[in-house]
Amino acid sequence: MKEEEGPTSPLSPLAPYPPLPSPEYRSRAPEFYGFVAWTSTSFLYFVYLLWALLPDEYIQWLGIEWYPSREWAVLFPAYSIVIALLTYFVYFALALFGTPSFSDLSSIIDSRAHLPPVNPERNPYLAYASKDVVPELYDIPIGLVNRVAYGSNEDQD
Repeated sequence: MKEEEGPTSPLSPLAPYPPLPSPEYRSRAPEFYGFVAWTSTSFLYFVYLLWALLPDEYIQWLGIEWYPSREWAVLFPAYSIVIALLTYFVYFALALFGTPSFSDLSSIIDSRAHLPPVNPERNPYLAYASKDVVPELYDIPIGLVNRVAYGSNEDQD
């Protein structure tokens, strides 16, 4: 007697997500778009190579009276590479521009921080020190982190 398999089982541990549509409802449009993109790119690359490599007499013999200057056969790929590298540089510069300085308080804490309530007579971190209590989660202040990591000022004297 075979065990009935659910969406996941030891024989098929991964459930299909998203479930594939039945073959009569599945579109073949991505196949056609991919084929058109592949053939058009291949054709344009072939035309580019002919324009870049054929002498002027052969191009005019084909009936083409006007075409861009041959220097663009070198300039277009060079400009494309420069634009791609410039894109990386611009994104890097924007990331540096958006990063706060070390002296800015927003590099340490932000508006989403979950700090403990301020209660001067009771330390919220020590209140949950017993073994049977699950502490509430808080963000640890940078001063406490520095004190634990580097010691207090009295230890350095």
